[in-house]
Amino acid sequence: MSQYCWQKLTQPILGLAPMDGVSDHPFRQITKKYGQPDLIYTEFCSVEALCRGQKYFPRELFYDHDQQPIIAQVYGQTPRFFRQVAVLLCQLGFAGIDLNMGCPSKNVTNSGAGAGLIKTPLLAQQIIQATQAGVEDWLNGKTVADCADLSAAVKTVSQTTLPCSPILVTVRKPVPVSIKTRLGYKQQQLKDWLPRLLAMQPAAIALHGRTFKQGYSGQADWSAIGQAVELAQGTDTLILGNGNVQSRQEAVLKAQTYGVAGVLIGRASWGNPWVFQDYQPSLAEKIQVALEHCYLYEQTFHQQRKYSFAPMRKHLGWYVKGFSQAKALRVQLFQTNSPQEVKKAFEHYKA
Repeated sequence: MSQYCWQKLTQPILGLAPMDGVSDHPFRQITKKYGQPDLIYTEFCSVEALCRGQKYFPRELFYDHDQQPIIAQVYGQTPRFFRQVAVLLCQLGFAGIDLNMGCPSKNVTNSGAGAGLIKTPLLAQQIIQATQAGVEDWLNGKTVADCADLSAAVKTVSQTTLPCSPILVTVRKPVPVSIKTRLGYKQQQLKDWLPRLLAMQPAAIALHGRTFKQGYSGQADWSAIGQAVELAQGTDTLILGNGNVQSRQEAVLKAQTYGVAGVLIGRASWGNPWVFQDYQPSLAEKIQVALEHCYLYEQTFHQQRKYSFAPMRKHLGWYVKGFSQAKALRVQLFQTNSPQEVKKAFEHYKA
């Protein structure tokens, strides 16, 4: 399978990891502007939802071309849906398609998706194959109009109603398929799991250094990620590592030490888009960017049904980490319902 966008990136690749409920369009836009990661992933999006009566275009797939190269991440357990969603993602202009085979959420794994696929490697291979076939369908002329299971709301997305690329991409180019997964289910099982993935020739595999059972507890096992690099030798698949990386400097050191082609940074980017540059912003810069993030959040989502400013509050809590009187400021910020209220809270804090 073509590596396309991956081949253009200078190694070590430093990317923003996909994070459900965190890495939405505004978060990615701010991170790209101030951190300039080499690569960005969307939040994951369910192929079952996209193909079973989705009433509105999913906000997980909102993006701006400034975020390129951006990879759309999807999850699910139905191969034929993955094939049709691949056509959609190609037509939306994403630089790549990533298959989530590592999410530890019980709601996801209980359905057999996410990290649950580690227990069903044959199904995992069928999903990879179906997604690759969907890319080939796109290259051979198919469009979303030919995808019977895609919901009408997904098919009719337009440039005038969404802050994302319209379904108007006409230049057909190979779109690489990658995977994000974990070391194993209840225990480390790379020697069994990874070869099943490598056999499908994905462009890249991003490996979180924990098992499903560990969730996000404990330390990521980077020595196991190094073993994955060894297992992938002789293939064209790039191995990226993920887990507990706190800075650009640490990411580069991890790449050098364990031989990975790149490193994804996740939680260290919360309230800190500068992490990819190892830049230490002033208090004033943090406040300015936090406000910019608020206004972009409102601009992006305010026209959606059941709009709420509440999801933005957690980001504000992360921005003020380390501030003097941060606890009192968080109390104020967690009660805000608009960028204007946030601005007043910051003005009161500075006074």
